[in-house]
Amino acid sequence: MSSSATGLPNIYAVEIQKPDLSKYASGNTGIPYVWTYDSGVAGPHVALTALVHGNELCGAVTLDWLMGMNLRPTKGRLSFAFVNVAAFDLFDPQVPDGSRWVDEDFNRLWAPGRLADSSKPVTHEVRRALELEPWLKTVDYLLDIHSMQHKTEALIIAGPLDKGQQFARDIGWPDVIVCDEGHAEGMRMRDYGDFGDPASPRQAALVECGQHWESESVEVAKDCAVGFLRRTGVVSPDFQSQRMTQRPQRTPKRVYWVSGPVTIKTERFVFAQDWRGFEHLPKGTLIGHDDDEPVYAPHEPTVLIMPSRRLWVGKTAVRLAYPVTGETASQSH
Repeated sequence: MSSSATGLPNIYAVEIQKPDLSKYASGNTGIPYVWTYDSGVAGPHVALTALVHGNELCGAVTLDWLMGMNLRPTKGRLSFAFVNVAAFDLFDPQVPDGSRWVDEDFNRLWAPGRLADSSKPVTHEVRRALELEPWLKTVDYLLDIHSMQHKTEALIIAGPLDKGQQFARDIGWPDVIVCDEGHAEGMRMRDYGDFGDPASPRQAALVECGQHWESESVEVAKDCAVGFLRRTGVVSPDFQSQRMTQRPQRTPKRVYWVSGPVTIKTERFVFAQDWRGFEHLPKGTLIGHDDDEPVYAPHEPTVLIMPSRRLWVGKTAVRLAYPVTGETASQSH
């Protein structure tokens, strides 16, 4: 697999100007496009990452915004990392879904042993992951900024652990928390190593800020970054207070537990309808067909999370979730 382009018409306007990241190419860590600032005071290593997928622009704009204000930590270390810049460099507003990766999805490479597996091809994404892995192992708190194919509510992926859900609540934005086990295709960076260990204090969150190219996704990404930085304590508690008083205020959190992804088995997967995400379906509703095998809504209700336009074998077509009440999602599944 080389191109990430779906071949489908783009149904959303490209409202975000691709930022010029050339000034960040050298990094200051020995790793291109990775910058770390040390306060000289004991504290956590806090990191924000963007461009894990090269066509998701809001994170790149947000990191550029933060770095442009010469933000420095009051304690610990603060890092900014532009991840898959080679894919980002391929971004074409005429084919905006075609630069998600160079060779394969960077965000499916993080299972134990995967990067050292000599039976797998050494793709561009594997080389970049190997370059970043030693740095990533030192990160205590990670915010990985993403966006989505369809224009639906922003959400924060908290992973399957109670600590991840609590961390998402503490960050404060967005209002929707999704708890899941990930994808059959491979482990995400947010679940790597200590981030996925319930006994470790290290934390990671992945935020989906809205549709890939809508301007509001940038504003949501900035909100999440501010909440994250305040939560980790590496900035003052009133960091960006003027901005945040003008943004939508926190509302009670809605939490969804993903019972499982629909992993595509054949080249003939089709959805029954043009699902966009957050549809609440009665149990038994036909969601789609994988060749001649029907896919039905398994619980009451079934909430569709991030239906995909990349309906390719091995990939996730959609995640099937249900609403959760109570303190933690994992107590209810």
